[in-house]
Amino acid sequence: MVGILEGKNILVTGVLTDGSIAFHVARLAQEQGAKVVLTGFGRMSLVQRTARRLPDPTTPVIELDVTNEEHLASLADRVREHVDSIDGVLHAVAFAPATALGGNFLSTRWSDVSTAMQVSTYSLQALTVAAAPLMRDGGSVVGLDFDARVTWSSYDWMGVAKAGLESCSRYLARHLGHRGIRVNLVAAGPLNTVASRGIPGFAEFESVWDSRSPLGWKADDCEPVARACVALLSDWFPATTAEIVHVDGGFHGMGD
Repeated sequence: MVGILEGKNILVTGVLTDGSIAFHVARLAQEQGAKVVLTGFGRMSLVQRTARRLPDPTTPVIELDVTNEEHLASLADRVREHVDSIDGVLHAVAFAPATALGGNFLSTRWSDVSTAMQVSTYSLQALTVAAAPLMRDGGSVVGLDFDARVTWSSYDWMGVAKAGLESCSRYLARHLGHRGIRVNLVAAGPLNTVASRGIPGFAEFESVWDSRSPLGWKADDCEPVARACVALLSDWFPATTAEIVHVDGGFHGMGD
């Protein structure tokens, strides 16, 4: 059976360990026929070891700091060392200093807020613009979100950054639609990843989420979120852009 990403090239950011959402997207994309190029930041040796656990153990890894203008400016050329073009991008990048989380909302300094906003919000625009020259025949950009319609305990400025991410995705969809580039987000429920463990109190969401979600929720299972991302990266949503797809067991639709 031909996979839904057969013949496509996909750029995946944000892989660190094999427990990350991005890793599972990369794995499933390869299982569905895609050639994948990974980007890593900081702990590059760890990212390279993680890449060897993918179905294709020779998956290339390039360094990308989304706050580094030189990295962004050279991204297209460095990706071309491995593939001629790309058909999709996964944006799985987010970070906020500890002072911007954990109930510190009223005391967080702008320097820390600006870091959260640059890495977690502006980077979607920066990455998309850097990758767009590789998307000659259009394509799909998918970002990872956490529902920003409401506030979450301890999430603080990361919640604000995610709200910005949601708006940013819609403006990108507006400005890139004429080039056939779709931009969508997947709003996931809480998952046990390295990133989530850095958010104070995040683990407390798990039991509440499972009990209130009509379909239930498994915080140790990235597969449903990865499947949604891969579907959006494929040609199966050709007229969908500026959308937020909730993969959270239905939690977002429930009241009390």
